[in-house]
Amino acid sequence: MGDGLKIRGSGELDLLSLGALVHRLDPGVVPFRKATECSIHVSGGEFNVAANLSDCFGMKTGIATAMVDYPIGDLIAERVRAMGVRPFYKHFEHNGATGPNMATVYSDRGYGVRGPVVFYNRANEAGALLKPGDFDWKAIFAGGVRWVHSGGIFAALSPTTAELAAEMMREAKASGAVTSFDLNFREKLWKVSGGAERAVETIGQIVEHVDVLVGNEEDLQKGLGITGPEVQAKSKLDPAAFFAMIDKVVKKLPRVKVVATTLRDVHSTNRHSWSAVAWMDGKSVTAPTAELDVYDRVGGGDGFAAGLFYGLMSGESPEEAVKLGWAHGALLTTFPGDTTMATLEQVRAFAKGGSARIQR
Repeated sequence: MGDGLKIRGSGELDLLSLGALVHRLDPGVVPFRKATECSIHVSGGEFNVAANLSDCFGMKTGIATAMVDYPIGDLIAERVRAMGVRPFYKHFEHNGATGPNMATVYSDRGYGVRGPVVFYNRANEAGALLKPGDFDWKAIFAGGVRWVHSGGIFAALSPTTAELAAEMMREAKASGAVTSFDLNFREKLWKVSGGAERAVETIGQIVEHVDVLVGNEEDLQKGLGITGPEVQAKSKLDPAAFFAMIDKVVKKLPRVKVVATTLRDVHSTNRHSWSAVAWMDGKSVTAPTAELDVYDRVGGGDGFAAGLFYGLMSGESPEEAVKLGWAHGALLTTFPGDTTMATLEQVRAFAKGGSARIQR
């Protein structure tokens, strides 16, 4: 465990996420313009972490989110139950025509030289209507919550979602929980939410209360408004540029104890080199590199975050926590959908060396 992270030993919930639930339509390797059928995955950057921690790592998790009372909401709620995540819903009625809606993400898998394509329909999204005061945090935190998590996707949805995230972080700190935020910078979402300047201002109000930041070099630059490093990375897997930014991050956010991210070199849609890095209380930790045969890349970063948080909450060393995150994120890319189908035994076996070829 990072020396600076004061993680309470037990609580009613190990982790509570705040974010919007979405359903992802996935036509597989067929692009949408030629698709005739789709799989439906339930997702959400923040929900994925809670679902992974519950289903794979056996932790008690919850999600504070919006729920629309109509069939798509029922479908999503069923999947939340199936992943063992305790819901704290703010309910909305659907008017039968225009919403409010549970957002739709369209994402094919791509293949070989053809990358995946992601776009959204977040029109009149219930999640964007969430605002401060919608959740009784004191009641939620009363039984003890060890860790709370939110992210940049939720913060980008509307001015009120960002205010709600900041409210939760403040209440979480007051209750003694560890706080984490995945910068998850999404250009398409911020473009319709006021652009780059608003992104930095909005995220700034949230991360001042955060202990653990997840984000790569680009996330740190665009999400926090920090200039890029002078150091040039030799490759996408070289952590030099990431570590070069840490001083600037810590100067801007002195409360932050952990900054972590995955490193990915995409050779083709189905062939990635995969690693992960973290800075914990002044210590730099780098995971091994694995060559991945990727089935569905969506959710790999959330898979990493879940494994990392599990390691830290379980009292593992920084090296082991990063390795568990790296291993779980790698396994997640071998399953369809955005949430885990891995077992803890598989994660621990892969973290020890697994069967994939690893360069140490």
